[in-house]
Amino acid sequence: MWKALRLIFKKQKNQRPIADGYLHILEKDINLELKQNIYALEGLGEVVAEKLQRKYTDVFGSQGKRNLSIKICRDIDGDVLSDLTAERCLEKEYRSQITINYGTVTAYDEDLDTFTIDLWYYYGGFKGTGRGTLFDVKNNDLEKEIEEMLIYLLYDKQSEK
Repeated sequence: MWKALRLIFKKQKNQRPIADGYLHILEKDINLELKQNIYALEGLGEVVAEKLQRKYTDVFGSQGKRNLSIKICRDIDGDVLSDLTAERCLEKEYRSQITINYGTVTAYDEDLDTFTIDLWYYYGGFKGTGRGTLFDVKNNDLEKEIEEMLIYLLYDKQSEK
């Protein structure tokens, strides 16, 4: 499965990587092929999030953080809609992220013990000036990125005690 997903992303065209691990995509390059890549990326994110949540739930629980949640969160212009799916990923201001919440609050609230890794963000502008940023799976390992964040959160929060 991982090989198939990596092959999909190797076909990314007309996109240039930027230093922070994302592809910068111009509005003229936003098309159905990109939409398929976003679907695949969000699908990969769901699989990896579930796997890492199972792996780290007990570890976080042993530190009193019993509500570890790793999932895909989607919003449009900051509005989290319960029925929002990747189907609307080419709509301006659509954003999908991996969210890591380890506190006592179970609802999404970016101000409460929640850390995010952006997957896709399509920001608007005047006609013809929209741009997007897409996590570059060709050159970055999503699972490794999430796991590094989890380890950071474990050790960083332990030192605060």
